[in-house]
Amino acid sequence: MTNFVNKLLGRDDKFFDLLEAAASEARVSVNLLAALLREQAGGPTVDDFIQARRKDKRIAEEITEELCKTFVTPLEREDIEALSAALYLIPKTAEKFSEKFLCCREGLGPMNFAPQLALLEQAAEIIPQMVKELRARKNLAVIKDQHTRLQMLEGEADKLILVHMREIHETKPEPLKVIMAMDLYETLERIMDRYRDAGSVIFRIVLKYI
Repeated sequence: MTNFVNKLLGRDDKFFDLLEAAASEARVSVNLLAALLREQAGGPTVDDFIQARRKDKRIAEEITEELCKTFVTPLEREDIEALSAALYLIPKTAEKFSEKFLCCREGLGPMNFAPQLALLEQAAEIIPQMVKELRARKNLAVIKDQHTRLQMLEGEADKLILVHMREIHETKPEPLKVIMAMDLYETLERIMDRYRDAGSVIFRIVLKYI
């Protein structure tokens, strides 16, 4: 009976567990990107990215189901939904990148994704930490520092787009290669935008509880 009451009133850890699981799945997608772009033996396929995205979607669906079953939630419903949606967009965008990259990489020639990938790997470590801090909703200083760090990483990713544009202008490749290369760089940068957005949602949630 006690467990039922706790669940009904939102006093169990179900929502935090699910959100942390979603953040972990987002990190899996970045790990797949790292393996893909570093051309490790037996690298991931589009199906691997699809599976990661589907796992996150199932988590998002479970969060929605739990919201329907729970009378009082540990966080405001719209905040839980917003964070769930923001986290889901990370593996979804990673999947889009993998589709484009695997479709055209043979005709692209050498491309340097290492700087952007390094930024993404940092973001992929920060977001799970921020989600874990939601359980206590007290340590604003840590959340603020992590949020600021994400903003800085996203700013660096924006600058890299300009670097890539300059490199393309200097090398003057074929027009089709220019289009494909910039689309890939911008899609990869969009994943960083997704991480920044998730961090902003978390930061706004925590501000409500101080």
